[in-house]
Amino acid sequence: MKRYRYLLARRATQLGLLFLYFGANVYGWHILEGTFGSSKLFGVVPLADPYMFLQVLASGFVVGVDVIIGVLIITLFYAVVGGRAFCSWVCPINLVTDFANWLRRVLKLDREEVNYRFLKRSARYWILALSLVVSAVIGLSAFEAISPITIMQRGVIFGFGAGASIIVAIFLFDLFGVKNGWCGHLCPLGATYSIIGKKSLIRVSHNHENCTNCMECKIVCPENQVLHMVNRESIMVADGECTNCGRCIDVCGDNALEFNIKKFYKKGENNG
Repeated sequence: MKRYRYLLARRATQLGLLFLYFGANVYGWHILEGTFGSSKLFGVVPLADPYMFLQVLASGFVVGVDVIIGVLIITLFYAVVGGRAFCSWVCPINLVTDFANWLRRVLKLDREEVNYRFLKRSARYWILALSLVVSAVIGLSAFEAISPITIMQRGVIFGFGAGASIIVAIFLFDLFGVKNGWCGHLCPLGATYSIIGKKSLIRVSHNHENCTNCMECKIVCPENQVLHMVNRESIMVADGECTNCGRCIDVCGDNALEFNIKKFYKKGENNG
């Protein structure tokens, strides 16, 4: 069970959030209402997605004070604590992409060297910038209109329609196309949280002395470039693109990886 502790915790969180949104629409619950873009917790606390907020601003719409407060709450949480955890602990599309990438490993379709011939991870930052430009031009939130996150949520609550084709396309792209293609290379929301969480406190730390260089962590990591220190030095993951999913910790049989609090001083120095 220890091998799957973070996987099970993430699935419980993702499915639990979908269940609460479902309950709000079907049973009138007031625990968590709205969408992943804009919600209210217990009918009082506003929560709003920073990327959605940027699109709305770019499109020229005026936002309310509650939305601004919601954006500040979410931004502060992920900037200080969560890092890019939204992508692995909250986003429902992660259920789809994780399944696709598990199948890739089972079917032995992983060919990391092929991925970078035609698609770079930096593409998501270009898509982020482009979506804001398009939002400003057309006067609407460009990405929200086709967001697979919104489609997934609505599908769970109201049933899937034509929008399901986008979910299927992402699954097939991750399975037969690029490893971690959507989340790791294209999703502008992931790019947003990478920027926000670059200096967050919760980090994966590596103990070089325990590491036996099995590389299981790099096989399962959706952003394995952040694990450059494996079998080299005992440092923490500093890259904002880490999703804090805990996959690497789950599969590490050497106890060489664990979650820790980011240190602001070098080894051998004190903070007093």
